[in-house]
Amino acid sequence: MNERVGTSHWGAFRARVEDGRLVATRPFEADPNPPGIAEMIPAAVYHRDRVARPAVRRGWLDGDGGAGRGLDGHVEVPWDEALDIVAGELDRVRRAHGNEAIFGGSYGWASAGRFHHALSQVHRFLNCIGGYTASLGSYSTAAAQAITPHVFGMHFLKLTWGNLNSWETIAEHTETLVMFGGISAKNAQVGLGGATRHQTVDWLRRFAADGMRLVTVGPQRADTPVASDWLPARPGSDTALMLALAHVLESEGLVDRDFLARCTVGYERFRPYLLGESDGQPKTPEWAAEISEIPADTIRELARRMATTRTILTVSWSLQRAENGEQPIWMAAVLAAMLGQIGLPGGGIGYGYGATGGIGNAMKRLQGLALPQGENQVRTAIPVARIADMLFDPGGAYQFNGRDLTYPDIRLIYWAGGNPFHHHQDLNRLKQAWRVPETIVVHEPWWTTTARHADIVLPATTTHEREDIGRANGDPFLFHMAPLIAPVGEARDDYAIFSGLADRLAVGETFTEGRDVEDWLRHLYDRFRQGAAGEGVEVPDFETLKVEGAIELPISGPDHAVVPFTAFRADPDAAPLGTPSGRIEIFSETVAGFGYEDCPGHPVWRAPVEWLGGAAAATYPLHLVSPQPADKLHSQLECALADVPEARPVRMVMHPGDAAARGLASGDIVRVFNDRGACRARLAMSEDIRPGVVAMPTGAWHDADDDGTDLNGNPNVLTRDVGTSRIGQGPSAHSTLVEVAALEDTSP
Repeated sequence: MNERVGTSHWGAFRARVEDGRLVATRPFEADPNPPGIAEMIPAAVYHRDRVARPAVRRGWLDGDGGAGRGLDGHVEVPWDEALDIVAGELDRVRRAHGNEAIFGGSYGWASAGRFHHALSQVHRFLNCIGGYTASLGSYSTAAAQAITPHVFGMHFLKLTWGNLNSWETIAEHTETLVMFGGISAKNAQVGLGGATRHQTVDWLRRFAADGMRLVTVGPQRADTPVASDWLPARPGSDTALMLALAHVLESEGLVDRDFLARCTVGYERFRPYLLGESDGQPKTPEWAAEISEIPADTIRELARRMATTRTILTVSWSLQRAENGEQPIWMAAVLAAMLGQIGLPGGGIGYGYGATGGIGNAMKRLQGLALPQGENQVRTAIPVARIADMLFDPGGAYQFNGRDLTYPDIRLIYWAGGNPFHHHQDLNRLKQAWRVPETIVVHEPWWTTTARHADIVLPATTTHEREDIGRANGDPFLFHMAPLIAPVGEARDDYAIFSGLADRLAVGETFTEGRDVEDWLRHLYDRFRQGAAGEGVEVPDFETLKVEGAIELPISGPDHAVVPFTAFRADPDAAPLGTPSGRIEIFSETVAGFGYEDCPGHPVWRAPVEWLGGAAAATYPLHLVSPQPADKLHSQLECALADVPEARPVRMVMHPGDAAARGLASGDIVRVFNDRGACRARLAMSEDIRPGVVAMPTGAWHDADDDGTDLNGNPNVLTRDVGTSRIGQGPSAHSTLVEVAALEDTSP
C-alpha cells in the first residue's frame, strides 16, 4: 500500500494506491472543513465512461457534414492514425480558409496543475500553427468583466482578487454585511488550482457570533450558510432594490457628498434618474417593493443602518448571469460610493466572496507557473457565451462593448478541457449549431456529452495520471502532483498529444522548445522561485517539493491583508483609477457613447424578458435558478455520481406551497419544462426558497430520451441563449421561467 498527496480544484487529499490502483482518498490534514468531493475520484478514474482509445465518428468518416453528431457512434483507431487525421484537418482548414476558421474553444477548469492546464496547452499549440479564433471572458463573469473597467478602470478579476477586504479585516471592522446573492460555502469549495483550507463557513460563523448584522438578499436563504436576515427578493430585481436603497440615502440626506465630489464623477447625471426627474418614476422603496416584493419599510430600515454603521456590500457572481446582468454590478458600486465607505477598512464593496475558493483570504500575491501561450496572430475573438450565435451566423453583425463586429466562419472546433454541453445555455439550440462546422476535435478522459458530439475524440489523462505542480491564487500551498497511477487505457496527456501534432505540422521545436514534461516543470518552477525571491519569499527547490509533496509558503495571514482603494480615497489625483476620469464613474461618457438602450451611461432598472413580474409568467409561473452543484465542480466526476441511484436525476428545490398546488411530494420525479426544452428532476421541498422559485444545480451530463427530455436534470435545456446586453454579451442563465408537473413515467 502507498499513500500520496494529491490536489484538485476542490482542494488537497491523501490518496491510497494499492498494486498500482487508486482505491481511496482521505482529507488533507491541513483542511479544517474538507469537502467530500474527492471521495468520488477512484470511481471516476476507472469508470466505464473513460475514453479508452482514439475514436472517430462513423458519420464523419462517411462525410455526413455533421448531421449525425451526437446520434451515431465512433470507431476506435490507432494513435498514429488519429494524429495524422487531426493534423491533416488542421492543415486543410488553415490553408483553405485561414486560421480564423479554427475555434480554440477550451475554457478553464480542466486541471489544477499549472503545466497540464488544458487551456494553456491548446492555445499554445494553436498559436504555434498560426493562431485561432478565441473567446473573451468567462461564463462565470462575462457581464462583470465588460462593465467594471468602465466603472473602476480595472479588470473584474483584478477587482475580485486584488481589491477586496480580507476576512480578517471584515471581522475587525464591519458592522453590517449586506450580501446580494449571498456568500456560498459550496461554491467556495473549489478554486482555480485548488483551495486547501476551506474557511468560508468558519468566517461567517465568527461574524454572526461577534454580533455583525448579516443580510442575505436572494431567493434562497441557504445562499448564506449561517443565520442571517433574509430578504427573499424576486430573482432579477436586485438593481431595483439597490436603487431604492440609494433613493433613501439621497432623500434623507445620508449620502457622503464629500466622497462623491472627490472620488467619483457623474452623480449629477445619475441623480435625476434616481429621483424620477428624467423618466417620471422616482425609485422609491414603494416602487421597488412592487418589483422585488421586499417591504418598503424594510428597505428604508436597511438603508439607514447601512449609512450609520461600517458597511460592506458584497455581490455574488451569479447576479450578473442574467438579462441586464451588468446593472447590479454597476449599481452596487454606485450605492457603495454614495455610502462613502470605499477605502475604509471593512467598508465599501466586494465582488465574489464565496464565488470560488481563496477570495477573501489575506494573501501575498505571487506570479508564475503559467505555461507561456505565445502570441495569437488571429485578432478575431467572440464573447465566450456567443458560440451558438457564431456557428449559426458566420459573417453576421453583432455589437459588443462599443464595437461593431462580425462573426467568423468557423470550419473546425478544437476543444481541450471543458464541456460546453454542460455550461452553455439552451442546449437544444447548441446541438443544432454544433452540426455546422466541418470538424470537431475533443480531448477528453470521459465520454461526456461534448465528446459524444465530436468527430475525433482523443483520450486524455486525468490529473491523477501525470506529473504536475499545483498552486492557486489565494492559497499558500504548493503541491508536487506526482502521478498516482499509470494512464488508464491508452490515454495521453495533452502535452504529448500536441507534441505529436506539432511534429506533424513542422512546429515541434516551437511548441516544445526541446523540453519534456520534467524539463518544463523545472523551468516553470525556477521562474516562480526567482519571482518569489524578488518579492521577499523564499521557495524551496524543486527536489524538496518532490520529497515533501506539499509545502506551505509564508504568504498568508493578517500581515498580508489589503484594504482596497485606501490610496485612492486619500488622494484620488495622486492614485487615480484607470477610468478616463481617474475616478469611480457613476456616469460613464464612454458607455453613453455606445448608444445602447439596454446599457445607457449610468445604471438603470430594466425588466428582463423572463421574470416573475412579466407576461411570460402567466404560462411559466416558476423562476428557475441554476446554481453551481455542491457535490462536484461543474460537471467533473459526474459519471461516478450518476451511478448513485438517488442522485439522478438531480435534486430540484421547491417551496412546499408551490409543490402542494401541483399535487407534488418530496422525492417525486418531476418534469421541468418550457418552450425550449424539458428535463427530469427529483423534487425536494424547503421553506428556505421563496415561493415562485425553483433551484436546480448545473452539472448533470445532458442525455435526452426520444422525446428530447433530458433524463439527468441538466437545467441548461431550459435556459435562454441571449446576451446579458450589448455591452457584455454574457450568459443569461438566471433569467429563465419554467413550469413543473408530475411525471407519470419515472423509469430510469
